[in-house]
Amino acid sequence: MDDGSAVIPGLEGPSTGGSTGAGGSTGAGGSTGTASAAGADRSARPTGAGRGARAGTGGRTAKGKQGPVAVADELPVARVVIDTPLVHLDRPFDYLVPASLAAAVVAGSRVRVRFAGRLVDGIVLERCASSDHEGRLAPIARSVSPVSVLSPPIARLARSVADRYAGTMADVLRLAVPPRHARAETAGPPRDGGAVASHADGSAGGQAGGSAGRQGPPAVTESVPEPGRADWSICPDGPAFLRALASGASPRAVWWAPPGPSWPEMIASAVAATAASGRGALVVVPDHRDVDRVAAALAGSLASSSMGSVSVGSVSVGSVSTGVSAVDPSPPLVLRADLGPEERYRRFLAVRRGQARVVVGTRAAIFAPVVDLGLLVVWDDGDDLHAEPRAPYPHTRDVAVLRAREEGCAVLVGGFSPSVEAEALVRVGWAGRLGPGRDALRRLAPRVEPVGSDFEASIDPAARAARLPSLAVRAVRAALAAGVPALVQVPRRGYQPSIACARCRRPARCRACSGPLGRTSSAAALACRWCGRPVPRPADPTRAGQAGRPTGGWRCGNCGGDQLRASVVGDRRTAEELGRAFPGVPVRTSGREAVLATVPGEPMLVIATPGAEPVAAGGYGAVLLLDGWALLGRPDLRAGEESLRRWLAAAALARPAEAGGLVVVAADLGLGPVQALVRWDPAQFVGREADERAELGFPPASRVAAVEGTPAALGELLAAARLPAGADVLGPVPVPVTRRVSGGTRPARPAHPARPGRQTGPDRVEGGGAGEGGAAEEQHTVAAHDLEPGEEVERLIIRVRRHQGAELARALRAARGTLDARRADRVRVQLDPLMIG
Repeated sequence: MDDGSAVIPGLEGPSTGGSTGAGGSTGAGGSTGTASAAGADRSARPTGAGRGARAGTGGRTAKGKQGPVAVADELPVARVVIDTPLVHLDRPFDYLVPASLAAAVVAGSRVRVRFAGRLVDGIVLERCASSDHEGRLAPIARSVSPVSVLSPPIARLARSVADRYAGTMADVLRLAVPPRHARAETAGPPRDGGAVASHADGSAGGQAGGSAGRQGPPAVTESVPEPGRADWSICPDGPAFLRALASGASPRAVWWAPPGPSWPEMIASAVAATAASGRGALVVVPDHRDVDRVAAALAGSLASSSMGSVSVGSVSVGSVSTGVSAVDPSPPLVLRADLGPEERYRRFLAVRRGQARVVVGTRAAIFAPVVDLGLLVVWDDGDDLHAEPRAPYPHTRDVAVLRAREEGCAVLVGGFSPSVEAEALVRVGWAGRLGPGRDALRRLAPRVEPVGSDFEASIDPAARAARLPSLAVRAVRAALAAGVPALVQVPRRGYQPSIACARCRRPARCRACSGPLGRTSSAAALACRWCGRPVPRPADPTRAGQAGRPTGGWRCGNCGGDQLRASVVGDRRTAEELGRAFPGVPVRTSGREAVLATVPGEPMLVIATPGAEPVAAGGYGAVLLLDGWALLGRPDLRAGEESLRRWLAAAALARPAEAGGLVVVAADLGLGPVQALVRWDPAQFVGREADERAELGFPPASRVAAVEGTPAALGELLAAARLPAGADVLGPVPVPVTRRVSGGTRPARPAHPARPGRQTGPDRVEGGGAGEGGAAEEQHTVAAHDLEPGEEVERLIIRVRRHQGAELARALRAARGTLDARRADRVRVQLDPLMIG
């Protein structure tokens, strides 16, 4: 990475409102001209709402189901967004507020209203004096809770996200607002791990979204950074970035984090600088282990920063003149998926009420209603756990861009290798580039050696073909001799997840269901991963497979061979092999079943899948990156980018080269990701990827929509959609649907997007858990009896230029609304999918 950094927007002074420039440009990923939640079309009257009083007239009464209902004297109209998946009903509807519910029906509260002859859930967006609708309005049926769960900024954000992804506001609100838990509304503050902070003026808070009572930014002076602390001075613009945050400004930057385990402390320093200006902060990370690391760093940073004078990197922040500490010492509030429903809702309410000013969490926390948000941090935006598997499928990074435009907050998108989409934010001028200089990288990075170099080939002729060449063995032995652990990253979990014929290399298939064969352990029998049937070996190889002499054993249907080989080796098999190669050395595994957060700095072997690498005390002496072909050879546009991101995440846990840290990567040195890893220069590789994709018309230079449905539904959608000029329509092609059975996957009957009126279960979410790095996959399947005979699902891809993205989203949303109004087969629309194909 070059020592010079791009100019960071927002360093010049405090923000005065929503971000401008590229914040609303096509390169920033936000659609333009988005209407606010309260400003959407309200002319339509709820179908079947019945007759009632006209809004805005004196002496109001409304006809309810039980007879006349007195209407509230003040602000008698409530604008409600109803919970419906139908796109053509995705707009606020006006209802009258009964006098008996006037105190309970407040902006952001949950209500029940009558719609199309039935009671449905809804959230009040606002109360107003009159309605634009000239007909009669129905009264609100009842108040579910008087607690306000939706702040105006989050309501506007939900509208923007729905418009960008051609979805509905109700779908976004299901992601933004957790389900209600009545006991949590009256309970006390969150339990351990969710302690709450007070406002700077000592109040308990109130309605979110205001900045009343906020102390002015403290004085900022230069100081010498403390030894051993996270130091932003290794980035040329790092000190200026912190000074801007502490002074109340809203800079935006893409951050290329330095190697090593210091990134949580660096984030904590940025949050402490923001808190010193009296503003809130929100940190979003991929998984719960990252949440724990950042929360621990934040607790220490905020506590140490509350003692009158704060040192954050090379910036010192003094106390405000009132004597109130510049930074609240309370630990941050944690929001993550493994909390129970009551505790999760309790913590959400603490944020909504302004009792927590610093929040750290996983994907869903991007919608946390932090009061007076000053900084929004997204760590490792390339991790596929940031991609929401539920409609409308937003990505954390893009939501952060939309929220920064809405609330005018600072943004820090960071990682060891930020995504090509993050690079696009820099190229359009919406964000600047933060990264360490070359001298700092040489001091902090480990030495990286590929196994296929000419020098290694001269020592070990089989180095290029061996799974564990001599270089890797020497690196592990050196680390163990030095008394430090060694890390081995294996792309696949399990023992032998894939078996092939030893003669022709064709994948071995089950004779009963044609599923793939695999082995779960050394003692387990070869079995089908779909149906679970064991596959015995031929009893008599000389006679097996002869005409009239079936044996029941496996035999290749292509060449007739009966010998098998492991085409893919998982983490458990690798641990077994290394245990034999290094007898007496402890071997620990970290993967989907059991993910380790940390390991002691003792001699041991740690076998981990990508994303599950534990942090070692003092760092690893050696890091082995095995089976590089398994990552690089995937049929995915992001294969090279994703491989480099996973390798850097593991390599960053190694000791610096000066301390003996060595990374061995089992891949060809001539490949771009390998060269970037050896030089520790991901910025150059990501920049080259962006250039190549722009030349070929791939994202992020273009916007892509993946549309799935029956052939008839896709035809109707294309006929109804007024696509932008020059849009490329690719396909349709059959959708490869998988269904999980007995721990494996098998082709299922084609999934069918549910039709209106069909009773389907909740969306099934499967995929990589913590440590697997796999994107959660949403299976839009319905029960087998809901599928019509012969029904199939196909997918087509629609691609437009980047500046036409908002137009494409509007066209697809309008077309979906047309299909919903016709009660036709519904389609699944996903803009900017993580994987194409």
